[in-house]
Amino acid sequence: MPITKGSVANRETWTAATRVLVAAASLTLFACVGSGPRDHVELRFWGMGREGEVVGQMIPEFERLHPGIKVRVQQMPWTAAHEKLLTSFVGEATPDVAQLGNTWVPEFEAIGALAPLGGHVRASAVVDSADYFRGIWDTNVVNDTLFGIPWYVDTRLVFYRKDLFAAAGVAEPPRTWSAWRDAMRKVQRTGKAKWGILLPTNEWAQPVALSLQAGSPILAQGGRYGAFSDSAFARAFHFYVSLYRDSIAPTVSASEISNLYQEFARGTFASFISGPWQIGELKNRLPDSLQGAWAAMPLPAPDGQPYPGLSLAGGSSVVMFAGSEHKREAWQLIEFLSEPAQQAKFARLTGDLPARESAWKLAKLDSSAAMVAFLEQLRHVAPTPKVPEWENIATKVFETGERVVRGRVSEKDALAQLDAEVNAMLEKRRWLLARR
Repeated sequence: MPITKGSVANRETWTAATRVLVAAASLTLFACVGSGPRDHVELRFWGMGREGEVVGQMIPEFERLHPGIKVRVQQMPWTAAHEKLLTSFVGEATPDVAQLGNTWVPEFEAIGALAPLGGHVRASAVVDSADYFRGIWDTNVVNDTLFGIPWYVDTRLVFYRKDLFAAAGVAEPPRTWSAWRDAMRKVQRTGKAKWGILLPTNEWAQPVALSLQAGSPILAQGGRYGAFSDSAFARAFHFYVSLYRDSIAPTVSASEISNLYQEFARGTFASFISGPWQIGELKNRLPDSLQGAWAAMPLPAPDGQPYPGLSLAGGSSVVMFAGSEHKREAWQLIEFLSEPAQQAKFARLTGDLPARESAWKLAKLDSSAAMVAFLEQLRHVAPTPKVPEWENIATKVFETGERVVRGRVSEKDALAQLDAEVNAMLEKRRWLLARR
């Protein structure tokens, strides 16, 4: 018979059942009290890719220094990380601390997933913003509030065959767009390289970096509208497109290059733009005879602008989620991972570049000529627009460039179309900002 409150008999049955439940609850409570309080706080840390594997090797030292804290590390592939983080936020099951790609910070800030960290930094004897690359630090600041601490950094610069450039009479890396362009054409005229540079048409980093160098905000009015038809972006876009039109760069996508390193070794192209992981790849994949023939250089700047030109502020940060019930302990973990000695150790384990300049010295990264080029470039980087829609906008940028270099539309019309497409993508953002 179901238990109801309708009759005297049922009330007696209800009372008896209640006594049983209360007694059981009392026994459970007694058992919990008898076992004593938990002797540690458990933090959950989510890491992506190789970094998520390596951080587990650093946690025992943190737990030794903080005996009241245990850290459970979960590693996940980059391909699944974004969806899993969003799902965990919707399900109120976010980790305490996580690795977050810098371009993801504005999106997770917009939905209220992240805890602000400015107060923690101001009280910290470990995290010193002056020791970080300024442009990288800025990627974590949204609406004047800090939401992440840079963990490792990334940017783009030029890898080039210095032997081919020297044979063309170019002894020093060019410092301006015009000198860069002239240098690549000189290399082509020697016949030792077919193309001056490889610029895959399906990559957005190159045209965006050039536009930052030219002074373009990329988006206008606080990220409400596109600024692609403005003179600064149009100048950079014209320079980018001219490299294809003048046959300095081949009109190919990344998937059309069978083997980057073989073609670089053959002299199919004399240079390309990429990130720090290429240092190890070039050392492993180029023949011994070419190990002294390549070099890295910061991006040249527009004529009349200070050298080097700006590049992209990339990498990952560590963030604290707003839903964490252990924010004090979570900050202690972030501080530990931010210590220069730990950053240097992390760099040795992963090959990633440290976010703190002092860690570069500890890891002795400034002894390599290629690393020195990255160090110089990292001092001249800028964040991409801090809007949740950025990754979709970036795709539109390279799609627009590809249509132009393949002769399907004019530069002027293409940039007008890009503005219209991006403005449509930002319509919801404008609506939300108008109601704040």
